[in-house]
Amino acid sequence: MSLDTIDIVVFIAYVIGLIAVAMYVSREKDGHEKGANDYFLAGNSLPWWAVGASLIAANISAEQIIGMSGSGFKIGLAIASYEWMAAITLMIIGKYCLPIFLEKKIYTMPQFLEERFDSRVRVTMAVFWLGVYVLVNLTAILWLGALAINTITGVDLMAGMIFLGLFSVAYSLYGGLKAVAFTDIIQVVLLIFGGLFLSYTALDLIGQGEGIIAGFAALTEQAPEKFDMILAKDSEHYMDLPGLSVLVGGMWIMNLSYWGFNQYIIQRTLAAKSLREGQKGIAFAAFLKLLMPVIVVLPGIAAVVLLPNLERADQAYPQLMNLMPVGLKGLVFAALVAAIVSSLASMTNSIATIFTMDLYKSDAKPRSEQHYVKVGRFVSLGALIIAMIVAQPLLGQFDQAFQYIQEFTGFFTPGIVVLFITGMFWKKTTANAGLCAAIGSFVLSLVLKYSWPTLPFMDRVGIVFLSCLAIAVVISLIENKAQEKAIDLNNVSFKTTGGFNIATVAVIAILIAFYSAWW
Repeated sequence: MSLDTIDIVVFIAYVIGLIAVAMYVSREKDGHEKGANDYFLAGNSLPWWAVGASLIAANISAEQIIGMSGSGFKIGLAIASYEWMAAITLMIIGKYCLPIFLEKKIYTMPQFLEERFDSRVRVTMAVFWLGVYVLVNLTAILWLGALAINTITGVDLMAGMIFLGLFSVAYSLYGGLKAVAFTDIIQVVLLIFGGLFLSYTALDLIGQGEGIIAGFAALTEQAPEKFDMILAKDSEHYMDLPGLSVLVGGMWIMNLSYWGFNQYIIQRTLAAKSLREGQKGIAFAAFLKLLMPVIVVLPGIAAVVLLPNLERADQAYPQLMNLMPVGLKGLVFAALVAAIVSSLASMTNSIATIFTMDLYKSDAKPRSEQHYVKVGRFVSLGALIIAMIVAQPLLGQFDQAFQYIQEFTGFFTPGIVVLFITGMFWKKTTANAGLCAAIGSFVLSLVLKYSWPTLPFMDRVGIVFLSCLAIAVVISLIENKAQEKAIDLNNVSFKTTGGFNIATVAVIAILIAFYSAWW
């Protein structure tokens, strides 16, 4: 089904407006040229509201909206644990990790690893992250985004990917992170209101025009099996979300890796004006994460009643959009594209940052700041082109792309979390120990996947984490070397403001209420 003229006008106005805003915020004062800090860290100028909005805009993309709605259609509300548990994870990162990162004044996560360990760890992890970002994350954003555009407008998948790539380049390539972060305010507002309206319309249709409360009540009556937060062992989806493991097991490892040690996400907080601004931004993002299941999971559950005969679960959100009235469909479509292109821009900027600052830049052959900015722009373009080429071969055959991404990254995240946690909080951790934990994570995950196929991947993540932690501790104790680069925690202040502490308590209380209601 194609968009009506009014919908197209609304969408075009959004595209033009966003590019105009990006150009405005990217302008430089007379005589000043963008340096590496300006391009990759927005000149450390981001206020809390820009940090928080950019965190959500970078996180919520096609893989979340399309993928999680698809999982909502197939699994139910239990998939919302990825969103709700992320809220408390963000507060932990804000209190215990961000102070260390900002004290080090770093550009990238691999740079931090070199300052704590050595260059081997930096290069190894930089190459790993570039591979994952280009071949997994960027491809997923492009493929699922193009799939949504194809479902709604009938545009060819490759044409859709090219459009998304060109759109993200048009507003982000020149301005870098500053353009991305400040336009993310618009993107998040559009995403939230467009997503809420879609959920409202779906519930109102289920309630036969009697409002969202009647619609939600009817939805819980007609699809009660979709409202179990903790899945029992006899559930067909237990392998994806194994019971209490979402509260006390491997999901913590997945969330800590994603929100705390992932360049694509943490780069926004590294660009904050100050530690306090960064922590306020994280708290803002945490509350937005509590809202996200209403936008990205509830529509998928509603589709169980409204569109029960879908061929693919990931078609749930795009097909629901076709039920929107003329004009408003254009707004919801713009919100979806906003989420996609903001994540594309964020991802390509992070790819450019890691390649330029961790692999290309060399103290032995110094270059001008403007040279590194140019390199970053070329890398951004190259990453998009590669992702477009490999997207369909890698993701075209998966029914639930979100679950595929989680399982794939689960091979590596246990070792990454061990590498960072022990590196930050245990002075005896050696570079060899950290490398062995990181590499051992993939090996152990592979062994467990094929030798114990009935083990849910989230439980596997927990087991591999504990195993890698043991490996790191044993190797560090055997080497027993003084670690001159160890973090001196006495020089880092973990004290947080009263507002941050109150926000943490509020997040915990809300989570307890949610899980109590839908246990």
